[in-house]
Amino acid sequence: MNRIVIENCAVATVDAADTEYASGHLVVAGNRIESVGAGPAPRDLPDVVRRIDGTGHLATPGLVNTHHHFYQWLTRGLAQDCNLFDWLVALYPTWARIDEEMVHAAARGSLAMMARGGVTTAMDHHYVFPRGTGDLLGAEIRAAGELGVRFTAARGSMDRGASDGGLPPDFAVESTEGALAATEEAIDTHHDGGFDSMLQIAVAPCSPFSVSTELLREGAALARRKGVRLHTHGSETVEEEKFCHELFGMGPTDYFESTGWLGEDVWMAHCVHMNDADIAAFARTGTGVAHCPSSNARLAAGIARVPDLLAARVPVGLGVDGTASNESGELHTELRNALLVNRLGSHREKALTVRQALRLGTHGGARVLGRQDQIGSLEPGKLADLVLWKLDGIGHSTIADPVAALVLGAAAPVTLSLVNGEPVVADGRLLTADENEIARTARDEAHRLARIAAGG
Repeated sequence: MNRIVIENCAVATVDAADTEYASGHLVVAGNRIESVGAGPAPRDLPDVVRRIDGTGHLATPGLVNTHHHFYQWLTRGLAQDCNLFDWLVALYPTWARIDEEMVHAAARGSLAMMARGGVTTAMDHHYVFPRGTGDLLGAEIRAAGELGVRFTAARGSMDRGASDGGLPPDFAVESTEGALAATEEAIDTHHDGGFDSMLQIAVAPCSPFSVSTELLREGAALARRKGVRLHTHGSETVEEEKFCHELFGMGPTDYFESTGWLGEDVWMAHCVHMNDADIAAFARTGTGVAHCPSSNARLAAGIARVPDLLAARVPVGLGVDGTASNESGELHTELRNALLVNRLGSHREKALTVRQALRLGTHGGARVLGRQDQIGSLEPGKLADLVLWKLDGIGHSTIADPVAALVLGAAAPVTLSLVNGEPVVADGRLLTADENEIARTARDEAHRLARIAAGG
């Protein structure tokens, strides 16, 4: 079994004890972490194909993204000064015209940007399926395979179009039966529940205001029959809370619980507007949260109660969210933004520490995706998803604490990123794809989408 040795670097394992080494080593054997410890690695290890001097670097688990919408890569920079509902109204007419080629180009752009910034496990929530536009979910899955990134594809759906009081055009939503059938087919075709799986499927109706109660209930039943996880948007804005009270006579959390959408196999994006009872319900049921600080700020949604969620032992990870509401498309910037934004809330400087921020982006995300036994920390036996961050350049050289340098400092360059033991990024560049070609193709597809949306 071939081995890769990394040594002379700081190591933040993000294990249960938050074990760190000021100068340590990692040994990767095949696709597993074989050992982690202080000092240099043993010199007599057999079958070492690469020995890396990590001086000036910090090794961490690979970052885990828990919420995204890849297709939005093609509509970045639009609707710049809108709240969520106005933003959706402005962009749905364009999103409703995506096709397979566009989604493939957008997925490659989104995945490339995340991978370059230390993401080793990506997730996407795709819920726009205009009729007759090809295999959109398959386009994303193909892109993740091409770039070599571990992937959770949340097969989304909407069955409430404009004629039923929803926001998207009718031709961009599915029937309830069609959405459920397509979701089941995606699970049967693509889901791999194995320990070292590179591809998993989740059941993911879009949101309370874009899907029927029947789709939520039947979606939850489908997921549990198939043994996969459940994902949706929840409690993102005050408008959503008002909508739920007016239509269902209860708030979002109570509504979700009434439809079977709380549990250890569920995670929700945003969860900004939650009261104490909502947080208690998530804690009682083990329901997870994808915290998206940049998108929440971009759309003026508010500040999620992350310190209170963590204190209640609710699973919390980080999400980029769609790149039409987080144009950077990077998760490592969310480490910093999660810390800074939450310190603007009621807990102020006690809200989050730099190590809590790193945990959100690694082990927290793995827990939210149900993969904490496989990824999210640097421990023997876990999958070899890890990142070596360069911290001896001008942007970080005077910050003595390497975790603080990573979280509070400028975006750190990635010297090496391994996924399943395979190099995906080296010296800040993708090894698995041509970044210039990805940029050109995405730009061309964005222009084509704009022309179609404008009637050209």
